[in-house]
Amino acid sequence: MENPTPTKCSVLIVGAGISGITAAKRLAENGVDDFVIVEASDKIGGRLRKEDFGGVAVELGAGWIAGVGGNKTNPLWEMARQSNLRTCLSDYSNARFNIYDNNGNIFPAEVAAEAYNKAVESAVAKLNNQESDEKPTSPKRPIYLAIDFMLHDFEMAEVEPIPTYVDFGDNEFLVADSRGYEHLVYELAKSFLSTSDGQIMDSRLKLNNVVRTMEQSRTGVVVTTEDGNVYEAKYAILSVSIGVLQSNLISFSPPLPIWKTEAISNIDIMVYTKVFLKFPHRFWPSDSDKEFFMYAHQTRGYYTFWQSMENAYPGSNILVVTLTNEESKRIEAQSDEETKSEAMGVLRAMFGAHVPEASDILVPRWWNNRFQRGSYSFYPVHVDHHLLDRVKAPVGRIFFSGEHTSDKFNGYVHGGYYSGMDTSKALIEEMKTEIARENETQSFLLQPFLALTLPQFDIPTHLLHRLSEAIL
Repeated sequence: MENPTPTKCSVLIVGAGISGITAAKRLAENGVDDFVIVEASDKIGGRLRKEDFGGVAVELGAGWIAGVGGNKTNPLWEMARQSNLRTCLSDYSNARFNIYDNNGNIFPAEVAAEAYNKAVESAVAKLNNQESDEKPTSPKRPIYLAIDFMLHDFEMAEVEPIPTYVDFGDNEFLVADSRGYEHLVYELAKSFLSTSDGQIMDSRLKLNNVVRTMEQSRTGVVVTTEDGNVYEAKYAILSVSIGVLQSNLISFSPPLPIWKTEAISNIDIMVYTKVFLKFPHRFWPSDSDKEFFMYAHQTRGYYTFWQSMENAYPGSNILVVTLTNEESKRIEAQSDEETKSEAMGVLRAMFGAHVPEASDILVPRWWNNRFQRGSYSFYPVHVDHHLLDRVKAPVGRIFFSGEHTSDKFNGYVHGGYYSGMDTSKALIEEMKTEIARENETQSFLLQPFLALTLPQFDIPTHLLHRLSEAIL
């Protein structure tokens, strides 16, 4: 079998999520249009992915524009406004007063408030003792477990200031648009890739190309895909998720240095699973302050945090329950019917035996998706900035991008956006530096020749460069 003819370009971008697309856009705006974007899946958007379920569009991955209402505008919020993306304000704070026990009773407000305050104190103590030998006690009672889950998976800003909310504002808006959150990535892509009838038709975008090897030399990078396609580039931007970097999907030759692999392996990966359930009719409260509610169970995170989709899609009769990490991995490994059975048991514990059977269920599987291997990166609040520096640092001609490389906004969609901007900026600077080095080398090599042949002339530098190109 003959070796395939390689596709050559100046920059190869691996991954067409918001980071990779933003990086490509910035390159194009700076005159670097000789790039190719390779994406493993059949569409762009990465972890921004919608699916039609129960007659509406639901977000399998990121669903909220987090950080709205402050003095500084979140770039994602600005893009959403420009696209007239439909969104709904989410207020998690009421969830702490809508906590059900396994007998279907809501904990009294004073009990919930006391439990919440103690959970915040415990979380703060845990942060303060991260570097000491003292180990704060973990919550044991179901109500404390439920609130602890909410604090650490939804409201960490209550414990420690988070740059997203400090910079952009405290509000979060759920995307509830038939075009999906991914529409923002498509709009970015269409601003610099060629289209036909509204569809991206640019030959520089290669879908269904699973990168398996990256070989780096002094002069460039050679990338080979699962199907045997070969790409040769002077530089590469690797914008895959931190989960993929930690997996063995992509092999590097030579291997990445130890300082790089150790930094990558030291990042935690959050698995965040939203299970969608469709019902023949609504049986849960529909008041605006009842949009979010919780179930207190003796197992932390066991079908704890629920959301009614009535605010986003009135009359949809859809509930969403969020599971994370080990519970996410557990339900990914079982059948959807088993998950539905467990969820129905929880709902009947909260609302009674009359609860009708769900007519449909949707269970995303981000952990078992080999192109993602999780939902987003998770750094401790008191992050070691040397770790972050090593994670995002380039290795030779390979530059790294993605929300996990964002200094301030890792774990957020706008973190991916900003990382694409920052990575492309760094690459453009490197490309300029390399061109300057090449010009200096050419001028240096040309000087002896000119001294022998044209000693009487003072030749301008730009002509020296042209002569050197012609001779060398």
